[in-house]
Amino acid sequence: MKIKTSILVLAFLASAKLFGQVTDNCVANLILSGYSERAYVSEPVTDQQLEMILKCGIKAPSGRNNQPWRFTVVRDEPAMKEAIGNVLTGNVLIIISGVESQTGTTPDFDCGLATESMFLAAHSLGLGARIYGGPVGNVSSKRELFQIPAGYKPVIILRIGNVDKTVDAVSAATPRKSAEEIVNYKK
Repeated sequence: MKIKTSILVLAFLASAKLFGQVTDNCVANLILSGYSERAYVSEPVTDQQLEMILKCGIKAPSGRNNQPWRFTVVRDEPAMKEAIGNVLTGNVLIIISGVESQTGTTPDFDCGLATESMFLAAHSLGLGARIYGGPVGNVSSKRELFQIPAGYKPVIILRIGNVDKTVDAVSAATPRKSAEEIVNYKK
């Protein structure tokens, strides 16, 4: 009887894990522990890490599954400095560009979803990531340098790199607003 019970318990636990019904949610934990790093080191992001991050961006959801994005990977330090001044050798920039005009869709929002997927993927690999909106103007004025495809506009830039572990960025981060400040419940 003990063997049958043990098998049933193991089968239940396996099916719970298979269907995502576990008590420890690594995705939620990753989101809740994440922050946008500012201090990086020159240790390079590997090709394997970059490939995984890009795959996660490609798999992001989009309205009507239009996937209205293109990703431009920049590893060249002088070119990266044209977009963001404080990058280091070993960092990678991914310029996320969206379709310039497409009626009835939301390319900028969809590009944001792809960016968030890559941001989370970078963190899941132990890398740092920071999302930049302001420097997109620098990229827009240098479309040829950054090889932005025709018919697309730069929407956002994602910086990825290895983090300086000597900096306690988590405790120095700007505190988040409380749920009471930003969530309304309609009764």
